[in-house]
Amino acid sequence: MTIRRHAEEARLSGAVAGGGLLHLAGQVADDALFERGEADAEAQTADILAQIDALLAEAGTDKRRLLSVTVVLADIADAPAMNRAWDRWLDPAAKPARMTIEARLVDPRWKVEITGVALLP
Repeated sequence: MTIRRHAEEARLSGAVAGGGLLHLAGQVADDALFERGEADAEAQTADILAQIDALLAEAGTDKRRLLSVTVVLADIADAPAMNRAWDRWLDPAAKPARMTIEARLVDPRWKVEITGVALLP
């Protein structure tokens, strides 16, 4: 089985493809979002989903092939804001299984982290 790594960084790969699946690392908002002062949960979610779209495209797949997604919120009270961005992005004909949980995130500026698994073509 061939394993392909995408968007490699010092400690991790942004996504890893193998066995017909693409595993996304936890994606968080880009630093530029904080520099622009646009860092609420809705804006962070939209930014993360754009990053996920890019990783999926790089691997040759797209959001319609997402099997499961885990959304981690630093504060569960941000769920409505996260869902506004999610609902704008979601293809209603191809909804993945999703879990949303609350947990402390590594950087206190982060309100949202999203990971998932997609099927490769």
